[in-house]
Amino acid sequence: MIKEIHIGTLEELLPLLTEQEYRPALDRHRSSYIYRGMQDSSFKMYTSLSRNCKGLQKQLEPAILENFAKYAINDEPSIGHSVWRQMILGQHYGLPTRLLDWTQSALVALNFAVTEENLEEMDDHDCMVWRINMSEMVDHLPEPYRYAVNKKHSTIFTVDMLKELTGNSLKQYDADMGDSAMVIIEPPSLNQRIINQHSFFAVVPTGIDDIEKFLADNTEDTVKYVIDKQLRWRVRDMLDQLNMSERIVYPGLEGLSKWIARHYYVK
Repeated sequence: MIKEIHIGTLEELLPLLTEQEYRPALDRHRSSYIYRGMQDSSFKMYTSLSRNCKGLQKQLEPAILENFAKYAINDEPSIGHSVWRQMILGQHYGLPTRLLDWTQSALVALNFAVTEENLEEMDDHDCMVWRINMSEMVDHLPEPYRYAVNKKHSTIFTVDMLKELTGNSLKQYDADMGDSAMVIIEPPSLNQRIINQHSFFAVVPTGIDDIEKFLADNTEDTVKYVIDKQLRWRVRDMLDQLNMSERIVYPGLEGLSKWIARHYYVK
């Protein structure tokens, strides 16, 4: 089930920013949610691999990863030993992959939701933030995967865990997941961008061709926050005041230039 919540004021954003469960054993508040910001509420969730390769993604994915690893191995020698590392590094540089970006930070997700490449379009459409519960995702996994992650007292997989469970095989992963489960993975800190964005990836199996239908059919705690287009500039300005901007999510001169361009944009 997907619950849709419409946000028209700053006050209505507060629940999104404060969703933390109290855990008596720790006497602390912790969140099991991850978020994905999207610039247009009419957009569907697709991986870059499915957008790029359409119905041929299963056939073309091995060649994409093989060629990437072949030419990138001088820059990152470790990717030759792990198909999962190939995906994660490739995703960072725009390679079409089956990975879907998420973050544990609601502020980072909001930043992506209320930032447009073309700032002329900021007032044209609502944006959105998706929220899923990592514990729910674990509940649907095959038993060996549940056992492996529970043994770590976690809900998140590492590349090494996934490599061990699948034998580094995409075919094995797809066979294990079918159309009813997917793994959430925390990438290794290959660069500062991954760290600053508090990044996570959903590893979408080829058996799931409609991610939103999968969430609707298999989860009870998924929320789609739709943010009114008239609020977008207000939220954008608030995030800048909170030091959540392109300078943070894209560290270096690229992010600095993006931030300066938007800061001096004339409406």
